[in-house]
Amino acid sequence: MIFFAGLILYGVILNLREVTLKEAVIEKGLKGFENVHLVIDKTDYRISLYSNKILIKKYKAVFGKSSGTIKSSSDDNITPIGDYKICAIDTLNKYHKFFHLDYPNERDAAEALKQGYIFDDEFNTITLAAKKNECPPKETKLGSEIGIHGIGTYNIIFKNLPFAFNWTNGSIAVSNESIDELYSVIKVGTPVKIIN
Repeated sequence: MIFFAGLILYGVILNLREVTLKEAVIEKGLKGFENVHLVIDKTDYRISLYSNKILIKKYKAVFGKSSGTIKSSSDDNITPIGDYKICAIDTLNKYHKFFHLDYPNERDAAEALKQGYIFDDEFNTITLAAKKNECPPKETKLGSEIGIHGIGTYNIIFKNLPFAFNWTNGSIAVSNESIDELYSVIKVGTPVKIIN
């Protein structure tokens, strides 16, 4: 128990050095945000926030429980890689806030159809949602409800771990404070690139 408390205290000290988004914007000399997009690096455990081509700030992030690179089912707990966009924002979520990604998108559906993970009817449902600029159906064989979210109730513990502990269903988790900062600049349609 003492060891765990020491780890959390060490994490608190590390987090004290973190610059706020407001401070980062002032540091960069920016007046506002243009062409906001996110790059999520699964190897670096970071979300990078960009305005045009300028890196504004990086956020510590964790991912799905499984470390694979190809998400092929709803229960594989893998964070997908590829180009996505925010398709909905939920501010009343158990994980504080939740930015829904358009996973699976048309590219994911086409690859899954080719590999035999899904059949024509599900492919058509996913691509129809994409054409309408809607989030994918909630229940697909490839998984759904993938996004970027806060930690929720256990924020004080998980945000202060000095190491990465992947625990999600395939989504990307950041601290409640980080999701609040991102919420101030993210909107539906914001591009998100996930790399391995």
